[in-house]
Order: sequence, then C-alpha cells, then structure tokens
Amino acid sequence: MTSPAAPAPTEGDTKASNFLRQIIENDLDRGTYASRRWAGSPGDAAHQAGGQPDPAKIRTRFPPEPNGYLHVGHAKSICLNFGLARDYSGICHLRFDDTNPEKESTEFVNSIIDAVQWLGFTWDANGTRHLYQASDYFDFMYRAAEALIERGHAYVDEQSADEMRANRGDFTTPGKNSPFRDRTPAENLARFRAMRDGQLADGAAVLRAKIDMASPNINLRDPAIYRIRRATHHHTGDRWCIYPMYTYAHPIEDALEQITHSICTLEFEDQRPFYDWLLERLTEAGLLASPPPRQYEFARLNLTYVITSKRKLAQLVNEQRVSGWDDPRMPTIVGLRRRGYTPESIQLFAERIGVTKSDSWIDYSVLEGCLREDLENKAHRAMAVLDPVKLVMTNWAEVFGSDGHTEDCTQPALPHSAIAEGQTPPPERVFKIGREVWIEREDFEEVPPKGYKRLFPGNIVRLKGGYVIECTGCAKDADGRVTEVHAKVIAGTKSGTPGADSVKAKAAITWVGVADGVAAEVRLYDRLFSDPHPDAGGKDFLAALNPNSLKVVQAWVEPSLANARPDDKFQFERHGYFVADRVDHGVGGKAVFNRVTGLKDSWGK
Repeated sequence: MTSPAAPAPTEGDTKASNFLRQIIENDLDRGTYASRRWAGSPGDAAHQAGGQPDPAKIRTRFPPEPNGYLHVGHAKSICLNFGLARDYSGICHLRFDDTNPEKESTEFVNSIIDAVQWLGFTWDANGTRHLYQASDYFDFMYRAAEALIERGHAYVDEQSADEMRANRGDFTTPGKNSPFRDRTPAENLARFRAMRDGQLADGAAVLRAKIDMASPNINLRDPAIYRIRRATHHHTGDRWCIYPMYTYAHPIEDALEQITHSICTLEFEDQRPFYDWLLERLTEAGLLASPPPRQYEFARLNLTYVITSKRKLAQLVNEQRVSGWDDPRMPTIVGLRRRGYTPESIQLFAERIGVTKSDSWIDYSVLEGCLREDLENKAHRAMAVLDPVKLVMTNWAEVFGSDGHTEDCTQPALPHSAIAEGQTPPPERVFKIGREVWIEREDFEEVPPKGYKRLFPGNIVRLKGGYVIECTGCAKDADGRVTEVHAKVIAGTKSGTPGADSVKAKAAITWVGVADGVAAEVRLYDRLFSDPHPDAGGKDFLAALNPNSLKVVQAWVEPSLANARPDDKFQFERHGYFVADRVDHGVGGKAVFNRVTGLKDSWGK
C-alpha cells in the first residue's frame, strides 16, 4: 500500500537549499556548461563535438562499484544525485564503476538496478537509457594512458610494492623519485604495451602518473593509474589483463558522460587535485571536451546503531549472524525494503537530514520517524494479538441464546483524519465477535498494580468495536499460569448501536475473535546493535549485537489481513507498523508479518 512520491521541489526551492544547490544555481546563472554538446551517448571530444546542444541543464551520476549490496548510505547519495538532476531539469546517469574484476558480479549489478528503481528513480531521459559501466570505456582509458605517456605525464614503474611504499614518504617526509621515472616516452610506451600484452607478471609493474613526489598531498605523489591483474571480468571477460585504478577511471568516466557536477563523499576530497590534474592533461591533449566536470564533496551518512562497511556486513551474512543480505535488520536497501520501509520514507529521510560538508551523526530514530510519518495516513489499521490468552464470556448463551452465536463488528480501515477531503474512504474492516476471543496476556492482571485500567476481577472494559464486558476471574494451569480469562458480556453495549454508551468503561482493549481470527507468524524485529556506535574506535562490532533484535511469536490477527499481499503495510493497533513479509508471506498459506517500527521511539528513553 503505497502512494505517489511527494511533488518535486521547484528549481531553487529555498526550503531544500544547501551548498550543492547554490553551486548548481550559480553555474546555471553564469552559463558555465551552456556550451556543452551531447552526441546521444558518452564519448571523447570529437564524438561530442558532432552532437547537439545538451538538452540536460546539468548531468549528475550515481556510480556504485558492483561489489556488494547497496545500503542506507548509498540511498542518501541516490536521492541526492537523482533528486538534483530532477530539480534542475537535468539527467542523472546510473554507472557501474566495474574496474575491480575480482570483487564484482552480475548479481550485484542486478541488485543495484533494482534498488535504484525501487527508490523511485529512473535513468531514462529524452529517449536514451543512461545506464553505463566503466568497462564500456576501457578502450578509451587505454588510449588516454598512452597519450599521457607520449606527453611525458606517465611512466611504467617496476619497483616492488614494498619499494614503492617506502619511497612514497609520509606527511612529514617527501617521497623519492623512482629509478624508472626518467625513462623516455618511447621506453615507457613499449613497457606499457608489454603490460597490456601479458608479457609481465601480476604485480611486476604499474603505470604511474608523473606529477610531484614532494607534493604535500600524498595522492599527487605519482599515483598508480594502471596495474596488471589477470582476472576474468564479469563484462569484458578475459580481454584485458591490465585494469585502470579507480582514481584514474572515475574522472574519465565523468568526462566522457559530460557530467557537470560530480558529487561524492568527503573521503574523496584529497583526490580532487588529481581529478582536476588528469582532466586538464587530457583536455589539453584534445581527448576530452571542455569544460570538464567538477568534483564536489559532501558528508557521508553516519547513522547510529548501524554499520555500513561492506566487509563487516558481508561478515554478518557469511557467519550467519543474519539470514542474508535482505535480513530486515540489515541496513542494506534490500533489508530496509523487506523490513517494510517505503521509498517515500527514505526520500523524506534524505531530504530531512540535508547535505553538509561536516561529518555528524544522525540518530536512527530520525529514519524511523520518517517512516511513521509516511505510513500514518496510508497504512490500514488492524487488530492483532501477539501474546494471546483466551477470553471466555461465560454468559454469552444466556444473553444471545446460543454459545455459537456471532455478530459482525466494524471499524474504519483508516481514521477519519487520514482521509483527505474528497477522497473515498477505504471499506470498513469487518470481524466477528463470539463467546471466545483472543486478548493480550498483559491485558489481564489478577491483582492489578496501581492505576491499571484493563481487565481484573470486577473491572469493566470495552472490547474495541465490540461489547463492554465485566471481568469475573480466570483459570490457571498447575504452574499457576493463566490459561483463560473469564468475563460477562453486558447486553446492549455494542459499539455503534443505540445505548452503546449506557455503561461507561475506563479502557478499551484490542482483541481478535476465535471464530474468524487468522493465525500468523509475527517477527518482532529491533535494532541489530545495542551500541549506537558499534564499530567506532576499533571496537569489536560483533560484541555489540543486540540479542533481542529478533523475537518470533505465534499471533492471531483479524480477518481483514487474510488477503494481505506480500509487502502490504499495516498499523497493528497499539503495537506499531507491520508489513507482510515480501518473501515468506503466503508461502504454503502461511501469514508472516514483520514489525517495521513501533508507534513511538522506545530507544530514546
């Protein structure tokens, strides 16, 4: 049960203003990229020169590496890049940075495509599908590397990895030039082609940019831009045995795709000088169109009670600490989706936390709050009993003539306040009340604590939507555990009938009729970690696993849920928001519901 996403903010909407919007608006005002041309596909300077004026005012991109499942931090980047393109009459490309063949797979590619589409975004625009991968550009990257060599901007280094590391220096010591740095362009070109042709062993040589070994920015101390790696690539197979480094490939990809604003997280800030250096050299060589893209950095998402390290998330999966990448406790997008989060709630979360250049922590309750806000007016209500004990109305036959007598009760599917003016309200829920109903075990106390208003001997309560009853006692087993609660039904008090209020009850409790209740498995999910910063400061994140992050109960739910479809969301009255599990619900006729979140934040106490 979903609704359309909120309307996109208008261009320059001040409510959503941030430093990235200001940069984009300034570029649009100055016409920084107004002269760009687009030939209908990515390509070098000559290719784009033959194109038409770019129909996109700006171009952004979301460029994941297909080496794992996307998580909530990626969701922020997806919403940011696709959202900015949407708001400023631009286009956002989906691009796979698949330059590391040993860790990438088609499984991860497909999962990323699915995640971005589920979040509500598309890369189709003006009749073109802007779905790309770095490996599409391997031929150009190789050509660009040869051009750098020929112009004296790159060389083949055959030092060992340890020698390169020792000669790199540190923040207080300048690096030392490689003994191979002064080879002629012809010598370097021959050695680079030998690398390409498989004549050198893995690790025997790398191609390095020739910049400045004394630079205070260690990333400019002749960074490696190509390495030998005999590995089968999921897209190009065994065609290549050399692969570009990410820091070399990324700016080239941006430039070939005519990206205007290359938005990334703060850890790439120190790489920006190399990004600019490389694009300047290749533009000077006539290989790339001008003006080049510009890189801008924002603070990544730091969410409490969550880890986003792909390595650590993989460890949780591989050690079976969770049921898989889509375990509803995982911060992966597939996990959030199975938990019951909606695209709209995640978009709202991304908008609410904003975009800054300084790191900060966002409390997990903000994410949960966005979900409650989204579901409040669209999740149909239902009653569920999660810890059931049977309530028997001992005078039922006396009042209604038969122990088998049942009556229909009705309740609204949504509260009146959730139905917009002019909107047709959904049909009312209908369920049966009879001699026996299920109630929550906590709704009866033989000896009530002070202030307790629910069932105890002599007290009167209303069964919500049904009759007022008076508790008379209970039955227990040999261990003293309550097995039944007993009460008397009070005639003429059924909700919605004349005289229903003739008997005043201080409390109303939820219930499910034994006559038509639906048995269900309910999975009570909670936060996976009990520590708000489970892996900070070198801590063992496994030690912070919350032992109560999942509790499975056998529950009873009202009959309106019998036809629930996988991924339908509901508010179980008094308990919180729940979703029909998108994998297990309905399999073999079994009803399975996951708790998404409670009705209020219980961790803030």
